[in-house]
Amino acid sequence: MNTNSKIYIAGHRGLVGSAILENLQDRGYTNLVFRTHKELDLTHQVEVANFFKDEQPEYVILAAAKVGGIVANNVYRADFIYSNMMIQNNVIHQSYVHGVKKLLFLGSTCVYPKHAPQPIKEESLLTDILEYTNEPYAIAKIAGIKMCESYNLQYKTNFISVMPTNLYGPNDNFDLEKSHVLPALIRKIHLAKLLNEGDFDAVKKDLNIDDITEAKDYLAGFGVNESSVEVWGSGKPMREFLWSKDMADACIFIMQHRDFNDTYTANQNEIRNTHINIGTGKEISIKALAEIIKAEVGFKGQLVFNSDKPDGTMRKLTDVSKLNALGWKHKIELKEGISKIYQWYLNQ
Repeated sequence: MNTNSKIYIAGHRGLVGSAILENLQDRGYTNLVFRTHKELDLTHQVEVANFFKDEQPEYVILAAAKVGGIVANNVYRADFIYSNMMIQNNVIHQSYVHGVKKLLFLGSTCVYPKHAPQPIKEESLLTDILEYTNEPYAIAKIAGIKMCESYNLQYKTNFISVMPTNLYGPNDNFDLEKSHVLPALIRKIHLAKLLNEGDFDAVKKDLNIDDITEAKDYLAGFGVNESSVEVWGSGKPMREFLWSKDMADACIFIMQHRDFNDTYTANQNEIRNTHINIGTGKEISIKALAEIIKAEVGFKGQLVFNSDKPDGTMRKLTDVSKLNALGWKHKIELKEGISKIYQWYLNQ
């Protein structure tokens, strides 16, 4: 892959795709192809086939996906499994049909069993039951891993799957209902701080609600007021977080320097678990995470942990030894990353 290679980035506006697009641009790549959802609906087979026929990309980075936090995953189960399977089926198959040189498929560490040994090695895939709340999304991503492996083994394609841990960074989703835990906590705690300081104009602007009473009532539904912020669960679950630009750097490193054949040992009778974890190999409790965000934001109120709400998986730490052995390691630590993403949010 060189700077003139024609590279299609599916999902270039999202947290993952935008970080990858920026990384490629910073490296001097100029022949980059992308489409908005309005321009190309990846769940539509004919549209995707016509796009590949017209554009003929040499390389594909499949970062497009329907994503969300624990609430969205649990409520919109059919949407998550249908949309994600349709997107990846169409893009992966057309990449084969049109002779794409290399494809990178991005999944998630939620593909691993709920009670997988920690830290989680790639070999844990399909060894036990999944976490129920995000099972449909996880099954879709597992299907994507197996689709890449199967096409490689049958058609000699060069499709690589990577499983990033929990990501955060520029262009993250800060929706109070559908976002992941870190951006949700940043926005909730920030809004609580504004309420605490009496900066009602900023609250109304952030929420796009003209009446402050209505705004307060809306926030109360998410456990946010001037004196406290509710955090779902006990605060005890441990999570790993990776700065999105580090994730993007790992992805481009793999696209530039590694192939499918590098992901498994030669002469294996059964080729499985060729996907690669992307993470830091470090974890933190949700309680400690919330405290770091509270300090960064400068909120003077309390954090209230609601144990009646689900915790999800108690630990989900990735084993990144495979990635490290391939030659890559993360650079941004969590406290620095939280400071960066909070400043980005304020600038928006």
